[in-house]
Amino acid sequence: MLTNAAAKAAGAKSRAYKMHDQGGLHLLVRPTGTKSWQQKYRWRGREKLLTLGQYPEVRVERARILQGEAKELLEEGMDPARQRAKVDTLERLGRAWYRANLPAWSPAHAADVLGSLERDIFPELGECAAGDVRSRELLDAIRTIEARGCSTTAHRVRQRLTEIFAFGKAEGLVDDNPATDLGSAMLSPPPANPHPALTSINDCRQLLSACEADQARSATIMASRFLALTGVRLAAVRLMRWSEVDLAAKLWTVPAAHMKLSRAKKGDARFDHLVPLSDAALFVLRGMHPKNGYMHSDDANLHGLVFPGRSGGSIGEGAIRDLYIRAGYARRHVPHGWRASFSTILNEDMGPDWRFDIDAALGHAGKGKVEAAYNRSVQIDRRRVVMERWSSLLAN
Repeated sequence: MLTNAAAKAAGAKSRAYKMHDQGGLHLLVRPTGTKSWQQKYRWRGREKLLTLGQYPEVRVERARILQGEAKELLEEGMDPARQRAKVDTLERLGRAWYRANLPAWSPAHAADVLGSLERDIFPELGECAAGDVRSRELLDAIRTIEARGCSTTAHRVRQRLTEIFAFGKAEGLVDDNPATDLGSAMLSPPPANPHPALTSINDCRQLLSACEADQARSATIMASRFLALTGVRLAAVRLMRWSEVDLAAKLWTVPAAHMKLSRAKKGDARFDHLVPLSDAALFVLRGMHPKNGYMHSDDANLHGLVFPGRSGGSIGEGAIRDLYIRAGYARRHVPHGWRASFSTILNEDMGPDWRFDIDAALGHAGKGKVEAAYNRSVQIDRRRVVMERWSSLLAN
């Protein structure tokens, strides 16, 4: 049986040659150095070859999976070559790529991806043979998007086209990726438009004071203060349940399902986010606790929502935003802005030695190897220092 190391080491010779794996699967090494996986099989008494993709885009493990899929088609009475040939147009290739990635995407992202292709690519190029599409045709489609003033969308579509053709190349359906170099001919995307956020600690304190004076429901005011103290995303606070809180350990476990993660990670408890609770955050929670007088429809089992809405469900998505507008902070600060306030003010106050801890407290995944290794070690104690420091800044 072949190994990836053997496939990688296989060099070009004056004539093409095969490196056999198992069950009719082999790697064809051409004089040009191209290495293609091929599966030999019989269909209605005739010997045929099915190309499964090129190495290294398709590694040994993936080639064997594709071999297994081909054998399943044969057992079902279908010719594998004909089934693969059905993915011949750009639209069919794009939809095959979409289906392959769908399990890892959130519903919102999946809808955005498919919508952009159905709106901007498939109407003009969808019926073209995928292997015949050229860079110029893709660039014309991209420039149509740019002409609408949507350069950010254009870059997203270009990235998706690159991934579609890379998928097709790995699957042995196309030979080239005409989308690879489109970026050099495109307009630069505009700078990101950040959420309005206060970056002065005095302004943050004044906003919280203004909220305390508002006539809003106490659950909304308390949720706003807790959001400010923890720096988490609004959805995590709105959906927060008492079962996630360990008051004795001063710790809140935000389920991965409430985090901004891929669909695959949302169902994995390893990606739960641990939030150390400062004394000020604990004060808010004790004030909301059913045992301390705050009664609501879920108080019987103490597993209900921490910040319930009027009807017993979660507080409204716009309740805290409307609170800030009434307080006079329209276009100056939004609920999500607390994350920017938290990061900006604390990085300036605590210095570069605490940057990783501040990011970890916000639930940001490190992009570098050092950051990734650091975050895996959790470092709850240092996060506690960050949270207490932020609490003291807001209180003073």
